[in-house]
Amino acid sequence: MFINFIRIVVLISPFTLFAQNSISGGIFNAENEEAIANATIYLPQLEKGTTSKEDGSFTLEYLPRGKYKIVISFLGYQTISETVTIPSEDSLIYKLNPSAIEMEEVILSTPFHKLQRENVMKVEQVKVEDLKKNGMVSLSSAITEIPGVSSVSTGLNIGKPVIRGLSSNRVLVYTQGVRLENQQFGEEHGLGLSGSGVESIEVIKGPASLLYGSDALGGVLYVNPERYTEQDSLDVDLNGTYFTNTEGYNSNFGIKTSGKQFKYLFRAGITGHSDYENTLYRVTNSRFKEQDIKAGIGFQKTNFKTDLRYNFIGSQIGLPEEIGVQETSKEPLLPNQDLQSHIVSSRSSWFFNNGSLDMDLGYIYNDRKEFEEHEHEGEEEEEDEEEGPALHMKLNTFNYNIKYNLPKSDKFETIVGIQGMFQDNSNFGEETLIPDAKTTDFGLMATSHIHFDKSDLQLGLRFDTRLIDVESSFSNRYNSFNLAAGWRTDLNENIISRINVATGFRAPNLAELASDGTHEGTNRYEIGNPDLENERNFQADLALEYQSDHLEFFVNAFYNLVSNYIFLTPTGEFVDADPVFNYIQEDARLFGGEISLHYHPHPLDWLHFESSFEMVNGRQNNDEFLPLIPANVLSNTVRVEFERPGLKNGFGYVRFRHTFDQENPGLFEERTGGYSLFDAGIGATVTLFNQPLDIRVIGSNLFDKTYLDHLSRLRADGIPNIGRNFSMGITYRF
Repeated sequence: MFINFIRIVVLISPFTLFAQNSISGGIFNAENEEAIANATIYLPQLEKGTTSKEDGSFTLEYLPRGKYKIVISFLGYQTISETVTIPSEDSLIYKLNPSAIEMEEVILSTPFHKLQRENVMKVEQVKVEDLKKNGMVSLSSAITEIPGVSSVSTGLNIGKPVIRGLSSNRVLVYTQGVRLENQQFGEEHGLGLSGSGVESIEVIKGPASLLYGSDALGGVLYVNPERYTEQDSLDVDLNGTYFTNTEGYNSNFGIKTSGKQFKYLFRAGITGHSDYENTLYRVTNSRFKEQDIKAGIGFQKTNFKTDLRYNFIGSQIGLPEEIGVQETSKEPLLPNQDLQSHIVSSRSSWFFNNGSLDMDLGYIYNDRKEFEEHEHEGEEEEEDEEEGPALHMKLNTFNYNIKYNLPKSDKFETIVGIQGMFQDNSNFGEETLIPDAKTTDFGLMATSHIHFDKSDLQLGLRFDTRLIDVESSFSNRYNSFNLAAGWRTDLNENIISRINVATGFRAPNLAELASDGTHEGTNRYEIGNPDLENERNFQADLALEYQSDHLEFFVNAFYNLVSNYIFLTPTGEFVDADPVFNYIQEDARLFGGEISLHYHPHPLDWLHFESSFEMVNGRQNNDEFLPLIPANVLSNTVRVEFERPGLKNGFGYVRFRHTFDQENPGLFEERTGGYSLFDAGIGATVTLFNQPLDIRVIGSNLFDKTYLDHLSRLRADGIPNIGRNFSMGITYRF
């Protein structure tokens, strides 16, 4: 069926690639009618855009017929989002109203590509450039800046996203438009992505199984790669950051160019960090190294576009166990992980007179090696020689996502599609934790967005099936129907309300079903349970958002019921001195929410006060607390923006972040005390050889607080998190 579908696409596409359509117009200030230069004009579904000229004019060519969303944005003005009909005989004139509110961006993780204020579902979005201004050491640690998002961490580079208390395979990660598969079942298995060459990160909080299938029960972390440069332009940039605490560095080089039809980009980066330091010692073997290469080729004709991306990530990561040697080497000691991932993705679209077909294909090859110390007979001390990996797993994954956007009307937008995955896990190491196995997914979905005068309704239905075939053992099939409904309405000119209800599911993963061995890095012997059932959940989410010229405020509350929640529990037995853990199931519930405030007083629009509070509570049905639930967090920031002769895009901030006591530890966890951290930063853009140079200096944990994070795997051994750190970064654009 899939091959026949592709044949149909190939046959019909030549007949749609003939029209040469364009739109043109101008961008002006609504208050004084002055032209606005360098405003961004972007068609998100077509992934095509330009900027306005000095006289405010713009032109976009080689466009397909139909109705498409157009987004007009410029710093200091309110973003415009409208539907435009192509071709248009009239000149498109847009008048922007000045506003102190930051520019809105198009949300790409939801199917209809709307601005956040137009979305039925509340989605958090943060630019990686802003994360760098907060002193980002690694992408896995930086995502904790997003309200409602935490990380189960082992040092600085191993971190698993936690969304509202749910983690591991309950949170799906998307990159380059395809789902990332990299043996993420383990607590000490990190995110596996570099922050270089990333435009922004979006977070869907709550079940997103309707859009993404199994493993999106807890939410989605959607990583948007950097965009290509504008047509007929060449961009070259060099980035570098030095970190005092780890004597670490993070550098990358990128080049992008675009013509009328073809677009190219290439980026290469290298990272190295020594053991991080706190007030007591350096944490032995928390060091890591990383190499990252990204490349892309885009092609766009009138009724067809495609984007081919490639990403290689190579990481050598130490696994800290106990405090020992105090040095600043960046070569990991034993035990350590050697990881290599190759991600190839293809995103193509065909446009048919107001309808369109999107096809995303992805291939991920993940090669994971874990080395441990070996003890030889007749020797009292352990050798530091690597004698082959204790665990060596190769994971090959092919996934596809094919969606058809039905012709739009003024009221209705509808998408139908199929998604699937073929996955093969193989072992090559001395030991086997999870056996060789194959996984096959298939899903069928439909969702509609219905527009009313002051409100929007979104409905969806989906069916999924997953087959897990464990070699020489068992074969299990898991099926699930899921639905979602959301309502967004303008209560008045300034207040938006959203209510969403959705079901989600997660089939047990290979580790939970078939583990039988010592899990290196966790020091436990894990035994799977092939009789585990689907995890299923139902979540209700309510959001209220107020926005005026100088004040933004939102409150978001959720209640999440999870049936057959899977977790590890000790049996009291031991194998080779490692405690034995079994996977079991119990119903659970989670509830909480986030509150956020952003105030920029008139006429001091350069001054910003930002505050947020996030909380989550998780319990089993027997009233025992769930493990790995983050503590409540209160964050307050004072931020300034400034322009001076010779200085552009200037910023400075001071931030106070308080993490409360975690008084409700899960079974086999201990209470964790609260702590407060102070951060500050400053930066600006200067001119060097007639080209812009961005400079930033960031200080984190300025008072060198000794603290333990509840979600740190090192907490059980009493090993504190990172102490005071200064980072100095530059970005030079040629």
